[in-house]
Amino acid sequence: MVAVGCSTSSSSDGSSDHNDFSGRVTTTPTGLQLDGHDWWPTGFNAYQLGTDWSVNRGCGAEVDLDKYFAALPPRALTRISLFAMFAVDKTSGLVDYGPLDAVFAAAARHGQMILPVLTGSTGACEDGRFKDRSWYADGWRTKKSSGGMTFAEWMTTAVNRWKGRPTVAGWELVGEPEASICSDRGCDWQARECPGGGAAVLRTFFDEAGEQLRSIDPARPIFAGLIGGDQCGTEGDDYATVGASAQVDVLDFHDYGGGPTDYGPAGSDLPTRIEQARRLGKPIVVNEIGINAGSCLPVATRADQFRDKLSEQRAAGTAGGLLWAFVPDPRPDECTYDIGPDDPAWKVVAEKVG
Repeated sequence: MVAVGCSTSSSSDGSSDHNDFSGRVTTTPTGLQLDGHDWWPTGFNAYQLGTDWSVNRGCGAEVDLDKYFAALPPRALTRISLFAMFAVDKTSGLVDYGPLDAVFAAAARHGQMILPVLTGSTGACEDGRFKDRSWYADGWRTKKSSGGMTFAEWMTTAVNRWKGRPTVAGWELVGEPEASICSDRGCDWQARECPGGGAAVLRTFFDEAGEQLRSIDPARPIFAGLIGGDQCGTEGDDYATVGASAQVDVLDFHDYGGGPTDYGPAGSDLPTRIEQARRLGKPIVVNEIGINAGSCLPVATRADQFRDKLSEQRAAGTAGGLLWAFVPDPRPDECTYDIGPDDPAWKVVAEKVG
């Protein structure tokens, strides 16, 4: 295990009184700090930022990077998809880091922080293949995907390339990992199955993949990326088993509840996750907060609901909250999570970032 500088030693369950990663972002048992000051980040998920149709296959529309980052308030946070697909030329199949380099450069020009997610569980905007239990057991080292790289190879490449950027708040290994398996009915969430032992598989993955990442960049915290509900391997107490990994520094929850206090099934809801995080001595962030709007809800009403959720979650003890999701081309005539450039949710972010 690679050691990181800590003001107090970590216990065997991965908890600590304070973790100092000698970078800009550090953690306490209940929160985050940026440049030595308490930080309650809010901002957006912006998964399309790496899209450049002249180079890669993209994921959604292209974004004016300078316009996006310039519009954010100081000390905001943007969670981005740092997927290998964005670094592959769609014509030649060769590696081209230009589109992703441009994201980091724009963030730096505007003094904005970003949280890169190195891959996603569903395969969306990548190779389209769901990452099942076997991927977390050993496939992350052996199964090749975009650019002919395994996840271990992409993680090593990406972290080495961008670890020196002061805009990087931390790293997220996988967005929404779970240890389920596909059934003969398919891989959609309704068809997946969950044999026993899923928590052990995910815990080992975080222990080993996190150690590899930490050996490259000991200066930044690692975010868990967990949905936080009753997904395979993290249901109930399994969430704490996985989150106790010494290579997980920040726990996660994703909130798509329909009401202000609708946070999932009992025992796998946000209040439970906050309590588990407290016992582990680690902060917990709500890194996806999604509310449908457009044809099904006025965006102004949604902005009020975002405001209420962020206030309530902060008061309950979370360490930050990010809205899902910014797009440059919102669809006002459809019921979607789209947050466009002129959405009143931007005002909420400016009010709540701290």
